[in-house]
Amino acid sequence: MDLVLDAADQHFFTPYIYPSTWPESDIWRQLLSLYAITVAGGYFLYLSLSSLSYFFIYDKKLMEHPQYLPNQVSLEIGYTLFSVPFMAVLTVPLFALEVNGYSKLYDDVDSTVGWIFVVISMGTFLFFTDMMIYFIHRGLHHRLVYKHIHKPHHKWKVPTPYASHAFHPVDGFLQSSPYHIYPFLFPLHKLTYLGLFVFVNIWTISIHDGDYRVPLLLRPFVNGSAHHTDHHTFFDCNYGQFFTLWDRIGRSFRSPTGFEGKSPRDEVYRNTKKAQRDNRSVAELNGKLE
Repeated sequence: MDLVLDAADQHFFTPYIYPSTWPESDIWRQLLSLYAITVAGGYFLYLSLSSLSYFFIYDKKLMEHPQYLPNQVSLEIGYTLFSVPFMAVLTVPLFALEVNGYSKLYDDVDSTVGWIFVVISMGTFLFFTDMMIYFIHRGLHHRLVYKHIHKPHHKWKVPTPYASHAFHPVDGFLQSSPYHIYPFLFPLHKLTYLGLFVFVNIWTISIHDGDYRVPLLLRPFVNGSAHHTDHHTFFDCNYGQFFTLWDRIGRSFRSPTGFEGKSPRDEVYRNTKKAQRDNRSVAELNGKLE
């Protein structure tokens, strides 16, 4: 995050916003700047990436499902826009620690094994965060916690891409915390960290986009939209983020109905075909009566 803060200071905050007497190293200035960056960046990533998914990937036939709420897209967007500033309050202290050198983020890449380690760290990052999110997510479904924190996200039983970040602020922070904790425990290149942060946002949107396509060979391993759709439908399964591993270990894995032709999308298409058949039958009957 220090790369982003340095760029923002150089091109925006220092020349246009803050007085020249306020040093860039001041912790209160850093906190204020990081908060502004986190909120603005969160809004930008959410609105841009979710909109791309909504307009180019999301199957809008799902909006005909009986459990799709009236004005659901505007409700999802509104809830997210409300929550992001509060999530940022919880996240910014972690960013401030990173900026001030308390994490294991690094700049230089060793010329011999450095790039190999960068690639390996991408895999370990995904493995670590997937494991942590599984246990955090499953814990959020505990009856003593669920109704207070996680229930708002399950308001969207047939989610759209805009539901991807529509969390209670504490819920959103807890489920994103593994991404921030990882670089305090393990070395991670700064650009890799930023790239993975964007990837995580894209993935979170993708598992809410209603597109169930996964290469056949990867279906047993990858947690995709079909898996997460069933999580919203049945509540007690498929808690994972990227992979199915921890759901299988924790016995919470459910084979997606989207792979069996029984998903909400399949239900909508069946109902549409049934309505078309019924309309044809009525038309034919009326024709005979005439």
